[in-house]
Amino acid sequence: MVRLDLADVVLRRMQEKDIEAVKALIKEGCEGTENRLILHLLTRPLALLLLAILSSILRCVLHSFVLALVIPVFISVIYLKLTIPRSAGILGSCRPYWDYIGSSYHADTEPDLPNPHLGRAKLTTNQEKTRRRKKAKEKEKMNEREQVDEDELKQRAKVAGEVWVADSDGEIVGCVARDGWSRDGVCRVCRLVVQCWYRREGLGRLLVQGLESRTKQKGVCRVYAHVPIPSKVGEAFFRRLGYRLQGETAGIEEEEEDDYEDPEKGWLGYPLTKVFVKDL
Repeated sequence: MVRLDLADVVLRRMQEKDIEAVKALIKEGCEGTENRLILHLLTRPLALLLLAILSSILRCVLHSFVLALVIPVFISVIYLKLTIPRSAGILGSCRPYWDYIGSSYHADTEPDLPNPHLGRAKLTTNQEKTRRRKKAKEKEKMNEREQVDEDELKQRAKVAGEVWVADSDGEIVGCVARDGWSRDGVCRVCRLVVQCWYRREGLGRLLVQGLESRTKQKGVCRVYAHVPIPSKVGEAFFRRLGYRLQGETAGIEEEEEDDYEDPEKGWLGYPLTKVFVKDL
């Protein structure tokens, strides 16, 4: 594990040049999650019962115990592999796919998220100088490349949500997103990923708290986070940040029906996520 100095991390909006790096980071964060969800669904009582019935039927037809046992499981795994990303989204987002171009629209005009670890005496660091030089080069490239319809991008940006990245000396080491889905005073935090080399350094906490601070300034008073059911680490992480499982109302006013959010559901109606909520 590489030691990360949080004072050198800049929390900024994802720009178009960061899209491929963020996609690779999201792919890394999804590794294993999908397989754990499939295992969770296949070991539910109703799923086991259906698999047993299908195996019994196939055993009479195929006269092979092994094939009768393997075929239903194989078909179920393939079906879930194809449908889970479409029904549950990835890493807590409400949509299965993300519009990265829409999310990066006018990202360079957004101020950075607050980082309490930044030294007050540092007015202009080498990292900031590097970023300024890169911005100048990017503007030149923008003038040369084909321009996309501005009105179309504006419409896509409204529903695409925002992606924020943790930039350490030009390297994307983490990201978090605010889902495009929203209601008045409510938002969803999703797609929280930290590069494997920099985990357990406080970067995930920094990303979430920075995004909470920004959304609070915009009038948001409640934040939701969907955590995959097999992820005990994710549950413990959000509880440490002050989130509570939706429905836990000890000492707290009950959620109104309009504020209640259903967990994502998968095969046979079994929930795939737990909904955590925090009042800002």
